[in-house]
Amino acid sequence: MVFSSSLFLFYFLPVFLLLNYLFPLQRRNVLIAAASLLFYTWGAPLFVLVLLAGICADFYLMKNIRQLSYSQQTLRLWAGVVLNVGLLLYFKYANFFIDNLNSALTVAGFQALHWTKVALPIGISFFTFHKLSYLIDVYRQTKSPFERLSDYLLYILLFPQLIAGPIVRYNEIADQILDRKHQENVHHYLSGFFRFIIGLSKKVLIANVLGEEVDLIYALPAADITPSLAWVAAIAYTFQIYFDFSGYSDMAIGLAMLMGFRFPENFNYPYIAQSITEFWRRWHISLGNWMRDYMYIPLGGNRVSTTRMYFNLWLVFLISGFWHGAEWTFLVWGAYHGFFLVAERLFLNRLTSHIGKPTRLLLTFTLALIGWVFFRAPDLSSAIHMLKLMSSIRDFTLFDQLSIKQTSILITAALFCFAGAFPLIEKNAPRLYEAATHRGKLVFQSLIILFLCVWSFSEVLSSGFNPFIYFRF
Repeated sequence: MVFSSSLFLFYFLPVFLLLNYLFPLQRRNVLIAAASLLFYTWGAPLFVLVLLAGICADFYLMKNIRQLSYSQQTLRLWAGVVLNVGLLLYFKYANFFIDNLNSALTVAGFQALHWTKVALPIGISFFTFHKLSYLIDVYRQTKSPFERLSDYLLYILLFPQLIAGPIVRYNEIADQILDRKHQENVHHYLSGFFRFIIGLSKKVLIANVLGEEVDLIYALPAADITPSLAWVAAIAYTFQIYFDFSGYSDMAIGLAMLMGFRFPENFNYPYIAQSITEFWRRWHISLGNWMRDYMYIPLGGNRVSTTRMYFNLWLVFLISGFWHGAEWTFLVWGAYHGFFLVAERLFLNRLTSHIGKPTRLLLTFTLALIGWVFFRAPDLSSAIHMLKLMSSIRDFTLFDQLSIKQTSILITAALFCFAGAFPLIEKNAPRLYEAATHRGKLVFQSLIILFLCVWSFSEVLSSGFNPFIYFRF
């Protein structure tokens, strides 16, 4: 089920919110878990039993773990990690490995293996990271394990985060699942509604419009794509993926607030970053923090030799790229970002320290844009072809390729993305998502949200199925 679909907006969500209001506080977790199970079953009924079986296995592996010896605790942790990573590898990467093996066998003159394609469970990358967070946090004694299976079930199934994040770690939400009465108030609910509508607007009013142009260009025969069209596709996709994914995150955070939860922020003006390192402190923040705390630091972090530290950093981002998708393009994208993270520590930051903030911002934006070409392209050859076209200066008429509506949306997207470069705007940006406490400001804020709500709903009704980009991960 998609947050920006008519089914969710006009049927599932209103009924759920009404029941959530009517249910007593002590029973709401049961309602949310049931609604979350329905939410997932609607989109992926074939994989519900696999998900539920994994949840039960995790829970009983960690139950009473502190009564065991250290070696037994470690054994249980590794059993849970192997189980969850094994399922992820099978469902998400088996096709990739078999396809590449068959290609190699064919080239070598051998017969290809017969293989039935494995379907990908929706959201497996995200809920696997949630499950690993539970296992590791309990093992490290950061948090105690849940005493009831229903509480752990709710953590994994919680539908705002289930499909595409944010990646909410166990130690960040455990206490909220057990008690969130202090966040059950009108201001919290109203702020959640505002956040949800802002996210919906990002998705249907900006990301979808840009996505239409990007899809049209990538659907063209390679010979028909001009340098100008290649640049249009790259720039439009750079803004599309930001508004699509940050829009989803805003909707997820808003929905969580409507239930009394508080999720971590996931974006903070990533395109005003002045280095790739800073970009990753601002882009998909919950993923970056997860990779740091559960992968990079356990590999040694900054405590190992310099060579090992740089290799670990690059390796973590290579894995991050592969986590996004079982394609060579994602591996290259991860390796690309890992390379620049290492290069900045080695020499690049010193080289760019004298060129001024605007130039560093433009350089970082361009590097991110090039990376997005690999992320969007269907294969490596297409990505390389697009980059070759972008390196050409002939036939460069950017805005001539766009309609008036698309040009307006692109300019609007750029203004919103780079507005955070002004310190006053960046400092006060979080207040835009919170319901104002002053009556006059609240009325003005409500009118804007109402306008965006009506406009967004009308776009949803007039459009077809429009999934979020990160749903396929």
